Amino acid sequence: MTKASIAEAKNHFPRLVQQAEAGEQISITRRGHPVAVLLSTQTYERLIAPKPALREFLHTWREEMRTASISLADEDVFTNLRDNTAGRGVELG
Repeated sequence: MTKASIAEAKNHFPRLVQQAEAGEQISITRRGHPVAVLLSTQTYERLIAPKPALREFLHTWREEMRTASISLADEDVFTNLRDNTAGRGVELG
């Protein structure tokens, strides 16, 4: 990410806008601390776009897996994802 002070941004605004249009993110700083970010409209719209609910996302994801012929019904797919050891003992009281 490119950094520019407020003074630099004021003096070179057209160049910074061109960089943002090209997909670069520009951090605007005051006394070395970030205070704003210059983004392309495309990046900004992607960030503020409503996100699907988890249920909707999972439904879409499962459909994509079916389309790609990736089976999720196979029990071996998830067997080694979690450590099933007993862990440490805990004394209560």
